[in-house]
Amino acid sequence: MSETAIPFRTRLRRHASLAAGLVITGMFIAIAVLSRFWTPAPPTKLNIAGKLQAPLVSGLAGTDAFGRDVASLLLVGARASIMVGVIAVGIGLVVGTALGLLAAARRGWVEEAIMRLTDFSLAFPAILSAIMLTAVFGAGIVNAIIAIGIYNIPTFARITRGSANAIWSREYIAAAQACGKGAFSITVQHVLPNIAAVLIVQSTIRFAIAILAEAALSYLGLGTQPPQPSWGRMLSEAQTLMFQQPLLAVWPGMAIALAVLGLNLLGDGLRDVLDPRLSARRA
Repeated sequence: MSETAIPFRTRLRRHASLAAGLVITGMFIAIAVLSRFWTPAPPTKLNIAGKLQAPLVSGLAGTDAFGRDVASLLLVGARASIMVGVIAVGIGLVVGTALGLLAAARRGWVEEAIMRLTDFSLAFPAILSAIMLTAVFGAGIVNAIIAIGIYNIPTFARITRGSANAIWSREYIAAAQACGKGAFSITVQHVLPNIAAVLIVQSTIRFAIAILAEAALSYLGLGTQPPQPSWGRMLSEAQTLMFQQPLLAVWPGMAIALAVLGLNLLGDGLRDVLDPRLSARRA
């Protein structure tokens, strides 16, 4: 039996990377949801007398330099990272996909103008954009989301345009044009559904990059601001205590690494499942 004839659910069960990605990513989403209703201790409560306690002596992961419960900070930090990732990737997906579809549908000077605009945008990475926004509007999670979202737009635009151009060259598109369908109808009914798998996979990859970018911005003091917990700021606060209490840097570092690993595994698995040709080559 060919790979393309195998039911989707069967192929889904065959990919260990996809299963691992779903488990890890689902775990972090569950943690973020849980933190909305329960944490082991109030995450912003200070207890200077109980600072720098070892794990299990005070809480599951100990306490930081201000006596805050590290486990609670990690739980709430997951919520901040996921929120930034969802919104920032959403901005890039919606705007970038629209620009890419427009470029593929109109071609000519419209396509050239959009592609040169995306090339110009790539000169401003998320951290540089956040620094510029901070200089004008001040540091904060909103500016971090905007900066990461703007950084995602050219990536989605270029991927969408390349994938859509391949669809526009197919025979059934020519048949649709011969039937009198306009560019908008063809884009919505034929082009977008056929590139949806590529966009889904790219979204998971950009989600992982957004989490890293948010952590980096918070580490530099440009992202999530106190008292809101953030994995990146936990790393920043722990750097002066590396020899005194190294676990303060280990916990958020492990959280970031696992979240990014889970999303990368999820993206890799989805790429295999949604494109059976890749699975056939690996078999």
